[in-house]
Amino acid sequence: MRSIWNGAISFGLVSIPIKLVNATESHSISFRQIHTEDGGRIRYRKFCDLEDREVTQGEIGKGYEDADGTIIPITEEDLSSLPIPTAKTIEIVAFVPADRIDPLQMDAAYYLQASGAPAAKPYTLLREALKRSNKVAIAKFALRGRERLGMLRVVGEAIAMHGLLWPDEVRAPEGLAPDTDVTVRDQELDLADALMDTLGEVDLEDLHDEYREAVEEVIAAKAAGEALPQAPEPAAGGKVLDLMAALESSVRAARESRGEEAEHAEVKSLPQRKTARTAPKQTGGKKSTSTAKKTAAKKVTAAKKTTSKSGQGTTKKTASKSTAKKTAAKRSTPRKRSA
Repeated sequence: MRSIWNGAISFGLVSIPIKLVNATESHSISFRQIHTEDGGRIRYRKFCDLEDREVTQGEIGKGYEDADGTIIPITEEDLSSLPIPTAKTIEIVAFVPADRIDPLQMDAAYYLQASGAPAAKPYTLLREALKRSNKVAIAKFALRGRERLGMLRVVGEAIAMHGLLWPDEVRAPEGLAPDTDVTVRDQELDLADALMDTLGEVDLEDLHDEYREAVEEVIAAKAAGEALPQAPEPAAGGKVLDLMAALESSVRAARESRGEEAEHAEVKSLPQRKTARTAPKQTGGKKSTSTAKKTAAKKVTAAKKTTSKSGQGTTKKTASKSTAKKTAAKRSTPRKRSA
């Protein structure tokens, strides 16, 4: 991999020569600007305002425009001699737990490559110290015309550095949360938990850029003069009025997509569901009493059936006689009423 910056890591009095290498790459498809009438390429030419002529790349430099419009030329030599220690050094300033870093601050990622044999020992020392401490290093470095923050951590057997935004570059999320009072019921949270459990985890290696693949198919079809692939019909939808029904349907669809049977995808009524987070509600009235009686009756019936099956022959005969007596009693009852 080609390095984009050469310098050193300053670790106290230890200096580690390193090369900075991009840790990521983009696979997105890029397009050219064209003239729609004839397909000609649109190009940009660089002109000098004073001479009104096109200039080459070798004639182009940097300049700072002052408030009054004056241009102050700045050369690469001016920038390379800046009076700061981070011009050619990644200066470690602290070691902190990784959870101290807000992911919102994360920027571009780089690998730090040891530069030459003399860098092997101090590079390995820093790597192993980071491993054993379970911490990350916070550093300052200068790249592409400005000083930046960085976070060093171990990736495999290498040291990686994430560029960090300065704290004042991260906006506060003020005014973005709903400004109305919303009550979320335990039943809704239970269904949301069930949906999260059903979706489960995913191996990030299995995810891929479907948009890029679709664009490649369109390009290939147009190049071959074939019909373009058609987009699937949009799913019927609309405004969700019943959040509970939407959650139940989501859980059911997620389970079915994983090949689970439909009966396992059915979501039971949540008021009767007990969770570790909330205790079951105590309800009174005839409805609760009736439900309790039905549940108790089912348990007694199940117990009788189990006892009947597992008992000896004498028990079976006794049960049969008892059943016969009960049947005779039932038959005699309506006769008395009719009389």
